[in-house]
Amino acid sequence: MVESHEGPSDANSETQIMKSMELIKWKCESLSLMGDIRLTRVEQSQTKIKNVPIAVTPEGFWCCPTPVGFQKSLKPQNPLNKLKPSSPPPKTSSHKKEVSVSERKAVSTPSRLVVSDAQQCNDDSERPPPSTSVPSQRAHRPKLESMPKKVAIEFGEPGTCDMKLLLLGKQGFCVKLSVHRDVLTEKSSSFADKLSEQSGLSCLQVDDCEDVEIYVETVGLMYCKEMKQRLMKQSVSRILRILKVAEFLGFSSCIQSCLEYLEAVPWNGEEEEEKVISTVLRLQGEGIGVNPVLKRVSPDISNAPKDTLSHIVELVLKSNEERGRREMKSIVLKLLRENNSLPSSAGSADICNAMIYKSCRSCLDSLLCLFNQAAEPDFTDMPSDNKEPVVKHIALEADNLSWLLEILVDKQAAEDFAVMWGNQQELAAVHVKLPIVFRYHVSCISGRLYISIGKGEVLPSKNTRQLLLQTWLQPLINDYNWLQHGCRTFDRKLVEEGIGRTILTLPLEDQQSILLSWVGSFLKTGDGCPNLRRAFEVWWRRTFIRPYVEGQGNAMADS
Repeated sequence: MVESHEGPSDANSETQIMKSMELIKWKCESLSLMGDIRLTRVEQSQTKIKNVPIAVTPEGFWCCPTPVGFQKSLKPQNPLNKLKPSSPPPKTSSHKKEVSVSERKAVSTPSRLVVSDAQQCNDDSERPPPSTSVPSQRAHRPKLESMPKKVAIEFGEPGTCDMKLLLLGKQGFCVKLSVHRDVLTEKSSSFADKLSEQSGLSCLQVDDCEDVEIYVETVGLMYCKEMKQRLMKQSVSRILRILKVAEFLGFSSCIQSCLEYLEAVPWNGEEEEEKVISTVLRLQGEGIGVNPVLKRVSPDISNAPKDTLSHIVELVLKSNEERGRREMKSIVLKLLRENNSLPSSAGSADICNAMIYKSCRSCLDSLLCLFNQAAEPDFTDMPSDNKEPVVKHIALEADNLSWLLEILVDKQAAEDFAVMWGNQQELAAVHVKLPIVFRYHVSCISGRLYISIGKGEVLPSKNTRQLLLQTWLQPLINDYNWLQHGCRTFDRKLVEEGIGRTILTLPLEDQQSILLSWVGSFLKTGDGCPNLRRAFEVWWRRTFIRPYVEGQGNAMADS
């Protein structure tokens, strides 16, 4: 690294600088490296050191101002760093070149490419900075607003440039690039069109340049043969900025290199992914091939999501590893809930529901088969090693049905499940023949349905509600004591409230029939039976108090 001191210098120093630069250039070309090179000039007064990044290419080297370099040069200095009293004040007539670009988010307004003559380019870039007043006692650093904001950059072999490119930033700084006409014409369709209009043009000016730093780097990439290596260590956000400028300039090889980078590099987080996809989709609308990048987020086959979801559900339902199965069930349920909240998911809802119901029917058939196997007379006499797989399989199928019901409830599509479950009279008939430890998992499904109906999450017909209570309420009451103490996922208060609310949705005669039957069970088992006190009180008031009040009101009205 060579340090750069800004200020007046003599002829000998300038000669030494040129020799040093030629030596540095020769070494960099031979090593094909990228590095920071700082130019050195001797100054008698206070010196200022700046870093000027240099990008080495086979054709030569070019400067690429970084946001850190620009910001550091404009950052106000610490007021404690003052000149010593003995030091003479700096001359205000000396010309200083400062670098001033801040990295900022690109906006949608494009830069404007303007044709200018050589004299205007020279005048704009070499206008002297405003003078600053210096106190007699102490000399302070110049203020941020008064510092000059200009930089000149030369690309390729020194002294071979044949035109100027002037970038006027929106923050008051300008950058003058010494470039080669044939490079701009070959690499950029925008430059080629502009230069073909006027063959003798010696200067191009870009007004209101929204991202000067990236503009300079993109022009520099026109001089690089190994563009992929140049982009490799950049961040995704920076590549997107380069891609935007390259698109504006019609720099097709740079666009292709940026897309290859985006296709290969990992994207960090959903926000960055959304930025990449929105940029790529905009390029696709302009006829640029972006399929390799889009393949990361969208499949080629139209029915792939449906087949993939069906395969995932099947894998989860058939898993025998409890911890992994529960974890995947939680993940899939969470992601499906996110899908349900999107308006675009409405079109695929019917397909997904049909797949879920197909799995429900398969689980019900398997469960009925297992129940019949466990109800055989000789099953109880079998060794425990033979009975245990059947018991575990019953628990697995019941848990699968509970998970599928949860998915359907979230999708507001569980009414058909209620019909299907209410019509399982054969399963309910075998249920009573099995030991509680074999069958209690099935009662959890009934409890979940009652909760959903009580909350209004499932709205089956009156006949279906009656069928559910007639078929599955008594089996649930029979298993209730075991469910309270042997099932960790069982919530007594929710189930009791759900049963009560479901009963109260029926006609008053049906409410009476079910609740009187419950009273008999509750008086026998007490805590081993669901406590439907609140539903019983509502039914009591509907039956005995309200008719009396209404009759009294009618009598008063007649009188």
